[in-house]
Amino acid sequence: MTTRALLIADTHVPKRAKALPAQIWDEVEAADLVIHAGDWVSEDLLDELQERSHTLLACWGNNDGPGLRARLPEVGTAVVGGVRIAVVHETDAAKGREARMQDAYQDKDLLVFGHSHIPWDTITPSGLRLLNPGSPTDRRRQPYCTYMVARIDNGTVDVELHQLPLRTSRTR
Repeated sequence: MTTRALLIADTHVPKRAKALPAQIWDEVEAADLVIHAGDWVSEDLLDELQERSHTLLACWGNNDGPGLRARLPEVGTAVVGGVRIAVVHETDAAKGREARMQDAYQDKDLLVFGHSHIPWDTITPSGLRLLNPGSPTDRRRQPYCTYMVARIDNGTVDVELHQLPLRTSRTR
């Protein structure tokens, strides 16, 4: 059975956006699993996402205060469709990321991370897939706000990067 997963990170609600874009809420409704890679900022968003998601896998980020850190792990893990998943906010600099994460997450197949607001999709020599969905609310130096949709089935992960229209994206 295929699992449809929505991957988001760095939402920064309400500091960098008042709310998640409507398109993201539509994706939440369509997803079997929502993965959030930290920097929520508000516990209210966590409450709403928990309420509206079928299943939520998440972690806290560097901008998340004590309340969120008390409710979320630094690293969230799950096995979905035969895929061993971890979600973490920070992975340090892009240079050397694959080798560091391959060493740190030897028992995982997929690592979802955030922090940079820059989409990322690579596979390490050991087969660990690294995904950063970017941010649906704060594009920073990117041309668009982004998120990912993954289809997980029988040990495989197919991913699509989606761009949000600029009118729903916050520009800096």
